[in-house]
Amino acid sequence: MTTPFDRLPAVPALTVTSTDVVDGGDFAPAQYSGLFGVPGGEDRSPQLQWTGAPETAKSFVVSVYDPEAPTPSGFWHWMVVDIPAGTSELPSGITELPGNAWTVKNDARAAQFIGSAPPAGAVDHYAISVQALDIASVTELGIDAEATPAFVSFNILSHVVARGVITAIGRQ
Repeated sequence: MTTPFDRLPAVPALTVTSTDVVDGGDFAPAQYSGLFGVPGGEDRSPQLQWTGAPETAKSFVVSVYDPEAPTPSGFWHWMVVDIPAGTSELPSGITELPGNAWTVKNDARAAQFIGSAPPAGAVDHYAISVQALDIASVTELGIDAEATPAFVSFNILSHVVARGVITAIGRQ
């Protein structure tokens, strides 16, 4: 399975795992979107754990992106930035982020996880990524709370020192 990151410059790999979704497996009902009207959806972020960060990592960025959403640009469901370097896990449904981490507004312009909500009959593949950065905060790049996930992704590209991606499937 290819990911949206495959066409970006290669960096060392992080190992990403989750107790909520197996790489290549379906999202659980909790990771579907109640806000977007999916029955049983809870908009609960998945548990994530990562290993293999290089010593140069000063922070992490976690994101969930659906490149197959019915838009020309896909759909960003979640992005958390400035996760401290000593962190290696986010629990399911996280509400209190570690250190100075903060949530970038997603494509629904909400600073929270928005679960899977593909159109009826569709099967979408969600890239769940953890990227290690050589900077402690994206604010060093002039990024603030009004930035979009795409803008953050563009600006951090030269600061990514490792990346791990798992893919989740959403279907209706």
